[in-house]
Amino acid sequence: MRKGKTNTEFGRGGELNTIVGKGTIVEGDLKVKNSLRIDGIVKGNVNTTDTIIVGKDGEVEGRVRAKHLLLGGKVKGNVFASGRVFLESTASVFGDIKAVRLVVDEGAIFDGKCTMNETEKTEDSKSSETNENLPS
Repeated sequence: MRKGKTNTEFGRGGELNTIVGKGTIVEGDLKVKNSLRIDGIVKGNVNTTDTIIVGKDGEVEGRVRAKHLLLGGKVKGNVFASGRVFLESTASVFGDIKAVRLVVDEGAIFDGKCTMNETEKTEDSKSSETNENLPS
């Protein structure tokens, strides 16, 4: 029951206009305007202006940068979110997380360090600028 409430509150705002389907492997960096869902494997950095949803079978091997991250699968790399990061019970992160808010369900694996600060309001107004001018 908590999961449904959290997902509703999570802010799946913006259009979900890109999906990396199960069985798909993408090698290289992805830069997506609006939201992205990953159920396959991405070997490269992933940047969006809104939300990244990684399904339980999804994997990212690289840096993740978004407004929000809803993770059910794996990330091997650092995570930067100007809003919230939600690690579901099936999630695993091997890298550092920098976010305004972090929610970790029981059973999730997080091997790294977390830095949290209150910059969501200023980052929201700069989200598209931030994602367009990302450091390599």
